[in-house]
Amino acid sequence: MSHAVSRLRSERLARCLQPFTARGSRAPRCPGCRVIFDYCLCKFRPTVEAHGAVCLLMHDVEPLKPSNTGWLIADILPDTQAFTWSRTDVDEQLLALLDDPQWQPYIVFPGEFVAPERVVTQVAATPGKRPLFILLDATWTEARKMFRKSPYLERFPVLSLASDQLSRYKLRRSKRDDHFCTAEVAALCLELAGDQQAASVLDAWLDVFTGHYLAAKFQLPLDEQDEVHVRLQALVS
Repeated sequence: MSHAVSRLRSERLARCLQPFTARGSRAPRCPGCRVIFDYCLCKFRPTVEAHGAVCLLMHDVEPLKPSNTGWLIADILPDTQAFTWSRTDVDEQLLALLDDPQWQPYIVFPGEFVAPERVVTQVAATPGKRPLFILLDATWTEARKMFRKSPYLERFPVLSLASDQLSRYKLRRSKRDDHFCTAEVAALCLELAGDQQAASVLDAWLDVFTGHYLAAKFQLPLDEQDEVHVRLQALVS
């Protein structure tokens, strides 16, 4: 099934001057989950409705990375939007989305780097509007540059997340334990919007994906009846 991030990946691949090969494996990968076919997890893929929605601003190469977790958000939340970030060429569809009156956009970014008057820590209930969480999907260094060089985002509040939970993401690690992967950030935002079911399903989907991805990477046996698979099934059944 195609979604916003898979379409962005297809567009990016079409611009590649040579075939893209994921690091660490030349084995063919499932186009639906980006894991080699023997470890495909597409049959477990859930979908869930939520009041809040996510808009991913993705650095140029992020859609190409099999370990990217923005893809997982689009897997389960049909309203997910995704755009390639550019400093000089802003997508008109992105600008139209940000101006759509049904949405209340929030830029999700650490408050310590932002003027205090822009920072919020809660999601306000606004009649007639749904929260739209704008996530900068990139490395930390790239995300800081994207934040500084996106003047069209300056009119929106900055949602600063605080959590005692340490990141569980095991595929690409930040040097700081308080830096979450993109799917974890989205789950925390959904919790703040009152979408607890969607947040729990996204967390479980991240765990299932991580298990399949690492099992494929190290050629390990996969137990489809383990705790993470059972937890996901319980949430969506």
